[in-house]
Amino acid sequence: MYGVVTRNEEELAWSEFDRGFYEVKDVTGRAAEPVAEGVNMISCFGDTAAGEADSDLVPVSEDGDLATRERTYFDWGYVCPSREKYREGLLEMVEDCAAVNPDVRLDDVGFPRPEYCYCEVCNERFAESDHDDRFAWRAEVITDFVAEAADRIPGTTYFTLYPDPYPGHLYERAGLDLDALAEHVDEFVVPLYDMAYETTYWLETIASGFEDALDRPFSVELYAVDVDIDNLVHAAKVADEYGESVLFGYDASNAQATLRRMRADAKDGVSYGTEGNQ
Repeated sequence: MYGVVTRNEEELAWSEFDRGFYEVKDVTGRAAEPVAEGVNMISCFGDTAAGEADSDLVPVSEDGDLATRERTYFDWGYVCPSREKYREGLLEMVEDCAAVNPDVRLDDVGFPRPEYCYCEVCNERFAESDHDDRFAWRAEVITDFVAEAADRIPGTTYFTLYPDPYPGHLYERAGLDLDALAEHVDEFVVPLYDMAYETTYWLETIASGFEDALDRPFSVELYAVDVDIDNLVHAAKVADEYGESVLFGYDASNAQATLRRMRADAKDGVSYGTEGNQ
């Protein structure tokens, strides 16, 4: 199966796509009304605008560094996953999306990096918890949120993963316990973004790693903006060997042209493998 990830509602109906994901809330904090034609996506704890409006919501390291887009390694700002009112707002958004389409995708769920968060709320919650290990406590915070969200999703619960399948990395980085999350998630989505896809060996390596790491199906999401169609065809062919589906992000026209090329090549008997793209 092939699908699209888009901010444009009309692209969800294009016949080339078997499934579509619609960005209802993105990492900037921009929000739109959910739609019935696609799976609505919510950026949960990635929210630059919320942090700029209220700096008390922003995760802080033990050294006092805020998780804002100005910080090294961050392309957007974050909100601390321990903040109850913000979480309640997210869960209300999940309910609104599920009322329109029963399937929902949860994006940007987790703590921003291993060194977060040491805000007053997190310090107090950790001290009151049964955990001696802060990583274990963080994982419980995230798993509890996902469980609450999944309870409000009558259809398929999709969950986006940072593209690092190395054992323990997602747990330490973001508080994601994959085995615990699998109890609440129906399908994971792994974005494997590149600006060119001139080689594909790395894509195969990462996708293969997730195949071993996950007990649930997963789809691979490719970046489609201004990518050469021949390269995108090769990337899609590699991703298709591992993913439940291949999704194309944020350039539906380029994705449409890629799928038309792939289907035309299939009719002509042309096949694309990974050899020669190592």
